[in-house]
Amino acid sequence: MPTPHNAAKMGDIAKTVLLPGDPLRAKVIAETFLEDAVQFNTVRNMFGYTGTCKGKKVSVMGTGMGCASIGIYSYELIHMYGVENLIRIGSCGGMQEHVKLGDIVMASGSSTDTNYAHQYHLPGSFSAVPSFDLLSMAVEEAEKNRFPYIVGNVISSDIFYNETPEWKEWAKMGVLAAEMESFALYCNAARAGVRALGIFTVSDSMVSGEEMSAEERQNGFTNMMKVALGVAVRL
Repeated sequence: MPTPHNAAKMGDIAKTVLLPGDPLRAKVIAETFLEDAVQFNTVRNMFGYTGTCKGKKVSVMGTGMGCASIGIYSYELIHMYGVENLIRIGSCGGMQEHVKLGDIVMASGSSTDTNYAHQYHLPGSFSAVPSFDLLSMAVEEAEKNRFPYIVGNVISSDIFYNETPEWKEWAKMGVLAAEMESFALYCNAARAGVRALGIFTVSDSMVSGEEMSAEERQNGFTNMMKVALGVAVRL
């Protein structure tokens, strides 16, 4: 049934959903990669579409930025619409010298500076991890296409413009990159017993200060999309 944030009806959304932050990127993905795509949501301009890829029903929907926003949309997709596989696709900032622009980072773990998990009243710190089978499939897709990728821990931060260089402390712990959504997604999926994975393209380096050009972004994000869709059609 429709929610305050999603006008879709039951059955409008596939069991597998790709989740970019930018709703306009969701539109581009639907128009570029999906066949017979139909828009199911425009509420708050958070666009969502369902189509097919290689005969498999797949949806794509924007989530906005940060744990709070993806926390709302992913919760509703899981609990109100029966989504079983959620694949976050977005950009990240590299935090290690060996993490290069255009690399695909697959988050095998998500650290955080958020308080999102406090709601579960856990007697300790929760280790937010993806579904291993989704991660394994993503690795296979990247290997098959010979795309540069790295698997490891990311930091899912609430802060984009930070007053202090806290990223350096996370980097000392081997964290590969910074983004803003995977921790909440992994928490929601774990609590509901469904599958989730975060895949990111390195768009800038905090170590070197380099940033991808517009052309490099396009190519890098296309590689990431091929990996995500390669997983989606196997589910």
